[in-house]
This record gives sequence, C-alpha cells and structure tokens, in this order.
Amino acid sequence: MRADLDIIQEWIAPGSRVLDLGCGDGELLAWLRDNKQVAGYGLEIDPDKIALCIERGVNVIEQNLDLGLGNFASNSFDVVVMTQSLQALHYPDKVLAEMLRVGKTCIITFPNFGHWRCRLMLGIQGTMPVSSFMPHTWYNTPNIHFCTVKDFEDLCREKGIRILARDVVGNTNRQPMLSNRWPNLFANTAIYRITR
Repeated sequence: MRADLDIIQEWIAPGSRVLDLGCGDGELLAWLRDNKQVAGYGLEIDPDKIALCIERGVNVIEQNLDLGLGNFASNSFDVVVMTQSLQALHYPDKVLAEMLRVGKTCIITFPNFGHWRCRLMLGIQGTMPVSSFMPHTWYNTPNIHFCTVKDFEDLCREKGIRILARDVVGNTNRQPMLSNRWPNLFANTAIYRITR
C-alpha cells in the first residue's frame, strides 16, 4: 500500500461509512472493507480504473468531481477521502466545500509542489519538475493547480476549515525529521484530516 494510504487507514475507524473521491483502482476501499469492515463508495472518472474497482468488488460510481457531489446528502458519510486528486481539479475549493458538506471529517492528500527538488529543478534547470512522485512533463500532466503545504493551510484558514491532523511523506520514509519540521520544503506528499 502507498505510504499516504497507510497513514489514511489509521485515521479511519472500523465500521465507518467512507466515500473515496478519485478512488483509482479501489485499493484503499478494498483494504478498508477487508480489514476494518468499512462500508463505502468510490467515485472515479477513468473507465479502466472503474473496471479494476469492479474486479476488487468495490462499489464505484463514474463521476466527474468538478461537477460536485449533489447526488449525496449532507453528513451521509463519516469520512470523505480524496488522495492525489486535489491538484487535478478545476475547482478544488468548491470540491473541498462539498466534501465537508457530505462527510463529518475529510482526509486529503496531495503532492507538495513546494518540495525542494521542485524548486531546484525550476530554479536551476528552468524546467517544470519531473520526478518519481510527479512523473509527468508539463504538457501531459493531469495537474492543473500546483499546491504547496502552505497554500493548502492558507486556503483552510481563509475558508474556516479546521485542520485536525497533518502528516507527511518524505523521500525515504514515512515521517522523516526534515519533512515534519519544514513540511513545505521537504515533504513529497501532504496528508490532512479536516472538518468544519
């Protein structure tokens, strides 16, 4: 399991109702179902990933997240999860508001574009960063909003969103010292648990 998903599963109580936005191949939901008796749904737009969810027995709905979550009632889930999708949305602030409407708590992960390697590549080479955690070039990336840890925390403050917990994933291990101390500079991936 990816390092961010391993952290997320620790934040989800057994028996919870979970909505996973941009659920990919359903890995997280399948693991939660099998190990924590979680009931949930995944939303995904990619037909190939939807097929993989179905193979895993994950309840999945084809849906574009930018169109909102109007088909779900307020507070209908204990936890709404969105991993590695925030930066690919056209309206991330609106999707965050919808997540907080539908779920009691929300968990979000995203690549930190403030990471020192991104800054170095842009500053020295003059090119958009390409790395193992951001493998796309500027012309074929699904990422349209380049968010840093500081950007996300500023948005939360502006929108009155409470940050309940933050964790990070660095280059080599789950909680590297530098990433915890200076997450905006050293964290590859940021992980937040938020509520209203």
